[in-house]
Amino acid sequence: MPAIALDVHSRSPILDGRPFGAAGAYEKIAGTLRFAVDPAHRLHTQITDLERAPRNAEGRVEFQGDFYLLKPVDPAHGNRRLLLDVGNRGRKLAVSMFNSAVRVPDPTTAEDFGNGFLMRHGWTVAWIGWQHDVPRVDGMMALDVPRARGVSGLVRCEFRPNLPAEVLPLADRYHIPNAAAELDDPAARLTVREHNGAPATAVARGAWRFARRAGGALVPDPSHIHLEGGFAPGRIYDLVYRAVDPPVTGLSFLAVRDTAAFLRWAPAHDGNPCAGALERATVFGVSQSGRFLRHLLYLGLDETEDGRLAFDAVWPHVAGARRGEFNLRFGQPSLNATESMGSLFPFTDEVATDPVTGQRDGLLARLAARGRAPKILTTNTSAEYWRGDGSLVHTDVEGTRDVEPAAGARIYFLAGTQHTPGAVPPAEADPNTGGRGIHPFNIVDYAPLLRAALVNLDRWVSEGIEPPANAVPRLADKSAVTTESTRALFTAIPGVRFPDRHARPARLDFGPELVRGVATELPPKVGAQFPSYVSAVDADGNEVAGIRPVEVAAPLATFTGWNPRHPEQGAPGDLMQMIGSTFVFARDGQERERRGDPRRSIAERYPSREAYLAAARAAAVALVAARHALSEDVEAMVERAGRRWDWAISAR
Repeated sequence: MPAIALDVHSRSPILDGRPFGAAGAYEKIAGTLRFAVDPAHRLHTQITDLERAPRNAEGRVEFQGDFYLLKPVDPAHGNRRLLLDVGNRGRKLAVSMFNSAVRVPDPTTAEDFGNGFLMRHGWTVAWIGWQHDVPRVDGMMALDVPRARGVSGLVRCEFRPNLPAEVLPLADRYHIPNAAAELDDPAARLTVREHNGAPATAVARGAWRFARRAGGALVPDPSHIHLEGGFAPGRIYDLVYRAVDPPVTGLSFLAVRDTAAFLRWAPAHDGNPCAGALERATVFGVSQSGRFLRHLLYLGLDETEDGRLAFDAVWPHVAGARRGEFNLRFGQPSLNATESMGSLFPFTDEVATDPVTGQRDGLLARLAARGRAPKILTTNTSAEYWRGDGSLVHTDVEGTRDVEPAAGARIYFLAGTQHTPGAVPPAEADPNTGGRGIHPFNIVDYAPLLRAALVNLDRWVSEGIEPPANAVPRLADKSAVTTESTRALFTAIPGVRFPDRHARPARLDFGPELVRGVATELPPKVGAQFPSYVSAVDADGNEVAGIRPVEVAAPLATFTGWNPRHPEQGAPGDLMQMIGSTFVFARDGQERERRGDPRRSIAERYPSREAYLAAARAAAVALVAARHALSEDVEAMVERAGRRWDWAISAR
């Protein structure tokens, strides 16, 4: 088995053995999982540069990753299900998202486990470090992979600072950079754009250098870039340079696959803490990690060396239609740029032909050819649609028809939501990037919809009970519309700044060697854009398609998946990444008339707080009846509605 050993570093009870309902007590295990894979296996030959990695005496390539596990102490009390959470940029997300808890690297207190949903339902939850460039700080998990020594190639970094900066690392956010091969490389080039869609202008080579500040002095450094006069907030900078000795990034797919296989099938004498305790496995990924799962499916790397499918279900969440630089020489797994490998055709499950390029492919083409596939659940928020790629999951690249997912797949659009669940009151800035918007952030909490979706997905896998039907904006019923068609309605709302520009994926040419994971054309040549759509909206500006959470079904505001950048952070006509807006209704008719707000006021909809809570309860019960929420969540949704009312009445 490719996962050859688990080195346990710590094993301890959770909450001093306090039980999580019928599932009983839980424990946590942390360690290192070691792997050794066959580089000549038919599935592995598509992994870029794997043939150049060093091999052990058996001819296998070795690597290892950080491992973390939460499991019932008594397996008989668990549900015999594994939820493998593909960490987002080294961070664990499943417990915080499904349990409605604050995200922490090592859940320890009762608050860290939130409502205890995953534990109360008996899930075994696991993580494996899969990203080679994540620093091991603040509990982040990483993968140690070999390098292809002596190989060189191009690297592209995109920077868009929210604050002025003189020096930036050659990486996305806090990641470990691909160092420049030559400090004085005359072929390295830097360009700048004023905003999305603006032409790129070259920055003179003498105006920037590979360097950083140390004690006030500027010192040469192949992992940083210094720009005279500094990087301006909101501008988009592209740096292309040459690096050497690329890490074998594609091994990340095998780490995730083989972790699930190890926990499901390895015997106890191999060190498997779950030996004989698991019958089913679901893999879940959020945002970047969801893009990773789409890429894994595209390559067919859910299949193990011995021909088994590691996962019964695969769930890419808020990935839109993108993949990523997960199997690229000098790939940056966290890169989220629109003009990157993540935006490449194909997008839909079915095999289709791009009439512009003639390329014919489908996301699940390899799975269809082998005749076996896991169940697949795709969930997206309004933010992925407004950034331009969400609708490509289920519309053709000509923008003329709806495309149904594979028979064993479901696609859900979560109406009126932003990339991550919203909070009441809304945060002042994005905790991940420090980004601020012109408008208050979106406060819709879609976590109850995720919990129900997980239950439905597991029943589909385990009992053959089909989940609710696909729920997305559709061209056929005109619930899918262009972003521009909503402008008049939104600009009629007082104080709303509608975005000036709407990014859409385009055909990209990275050069003739991309088929083997090597980009020779950076930045890529940009061709025709793909058409994209968002949900139509009602008279309030709330989205009509997909699954409408309580906040949208019984509204106190208009909720969007878009929010323009704050002017202080530059390019205010561009959208923030991932963040939506909340436009609260007027409190009463007088305020509505004074503001010139075309939307009915709160008082004109609900005569009292109690009347609003009754409407929220009815919306929650309707979601339960449609199997998009669980009965156990009704009271919590009503309680949150009360907090939402109090905030909306006071927020002005």
